[in-house]
Amino acid sequence: MTEPRREATEAEAVLTRIGQAVMLHRGGDREEARNRLAALWQELEPDGAPFHRCALAHYLADTQDDPLDELIWDLRALAAADGLTEGPAPRAFVPSLHLNVAAGYLRLGQESAAREQLELARAAAGALGEDPYGDGVRAAIRRLTLVLEGTAED
Repeated sequence: MTEPRREATEAEAVLTRIGQAVMLHRGGDREEARNRLAALWQELEPDGAPFHRCALAHYLADTQDDPLDELIWDLRALAAADGLTEGPAPRAFVPSLHLNVAAGYLRLGQESAAREQLELARAAAGALGEDPYGDGVRAAIRRLTLVLEGTAED
């Protein structure tokens, strides 16, 4: 197998493993999903592709029981996103990643840090497409803005 093809096959295998773990999580097996994603993280760090590290950290955040652990993984996802430079799609992840970090800070009572991250999400929102994903992220930015302004309805 040629080198580029082997690398593509390995990248596809990583994405498949991430997808399998995400399906476990969505199916209710949070612990097994967390274990599989953490094992994959250990295999990839520190030399894994930025996209894989970003996706892994993002999904690992979702499997955490402790809000601080969730924030730590969200911060890792955001740090990995710095290495995403190819095309508009990776830039479209950034507003959502900042939004996740903002929500994490808010859960921990760190309102000032949450506001800073929300502003970064808002500033990066120009990279979002006019599609359901972009609409959803923009709506989430508006909702978190309302929460931080104290005007959100329960």
